[in-house]
Amino acid sequence: MFKLKMSDAKLLRDMVTAISILVDEATFKINPETLKLRAMDPSRVAMIDFEWPKTIFEEYICTEPTKMCINISELLKLIKRAGRNEVVELSLDEKTGRLQVKITGKYTRNFTMPTLETAEEEVPTPKITFNIRAKATTEGLRQAIEDAQLVSDHVRIQADSEKLIFNASGDLMGAIIELQKGSDTLLDLEVKEPSKATFSLSYLSEIIKAASATSEIVTLDFSSDMPIRLDFQQVKEGKLTFYLAPRIETD
Repeated sequence: MFKLKMSDAKLLRDMVTAISILVDEATFKINPETLKLRAMDPSRVAMIDFEWPKTIFEEYICTEPTKMCINISELLKLIKRAGRNEVVELSLDEKTGRLQVKITGKYTRNFTMPTLETAEEEVPTPKITFNIRAKATTEGLRQAIEDAQLVSDHVRIQADSEKLIFNASGDLMGAIIELQKGSDTLLDLEVKEPSKATFSLSYLSEIIKAASATSEIVTLDFSSDMPIRLDFQQVKEGKLTFYLAPRIETD
């Protein structure tokens, strides 16, 4: 059995929102110390790697490791009913196999929703050697992506020793956005060798927009024509990381 109790309803809602942009059905691994999720979107272009330690919760009871698959959008509908300072409890009714969602505040609401058949596929962590590591503000990165979206549906991200560059070009218009190392937006930049890769702006935009509610700092890792990793800094050793496959350009 398990029971998870959280008084920060906004943090829970923001995290479920971030998960929902990639997956409709999510299989969570619940063990005595952590709540985990690793899943790919249906097109297998992007992956999410999420983990919350028990310390994030006011109450965390897990008597034995278990898996639970749920419809994320349906769960989000329920959690959105909780106000910022209301308490949300999640528990599994072992008799019915249904997830119970209890929201306590000015009044108490008890919802139930079905669990789904858990996915058998284990999604491994990508093994990639990264040549670029850039640490930026989430807001600064979001603004750069929004600028690129004005002219194109994809963006080439490249870096040298001093700057991170976003290069977007469409049929009629183009944009080059440069973030200088040590600026208020690009906090740090480590370059093993200059690299560049092209990515879908729709995926990048959705990921950054959703994750920005949970984090002010993001670390980008990439190499030429390899997947990019976006690691959004979390509270209390939580983890929210996305991987996005590159768009292969043909000259």
